[in-house]
Amino acid sequence: MKSLALLLVLMLFSVAIPGTGKTGTTEIVPDIPAKNTVTMVDLGAKTCIPCKLMAPILEELEKEYKGRAAVIFIDVWENRDMSKAFRVVTIPTQIFYNKQGQEVYRHIGFFDKDSIKEKLDALIAE
Repeated sequence: MKSLALLLVLMLFSVAIPGTGKTGTTEIVPDIPAKNTVTMVDLGAKTCIPCKLMAPILEELEKEYKGRAAVIFIDVWENRDMSKAFRVVTIPTQIFYNKQGQEVYRHIGFFDKDSIKEKLDALIAE
């Protein structure tokens, strides 16, 4: 039942993917986690200091992992219901999903690029 509720909440909101290169525009992500793909969701805010530090890392990772993993950013201050839907208490929070869509790892706070790559690579190799 919780999965259905989460799906309904996600369908009501658009999710911003960093690196679109256009101010004020977002792309719609139909499913979180992405279907049959390793997914990392970073829940933060554009004005939070650690989140700002992670923004260029997420943009780089989105390009590096294109076609192999989905890297998604959600601004929980702009989409307040998302923090509840993903059970986020502190930002930034990163959630990693395997190819089957199961949450397998959660990290709170700034997460460096090498550590994120290590998690993504391990999930892709499964």
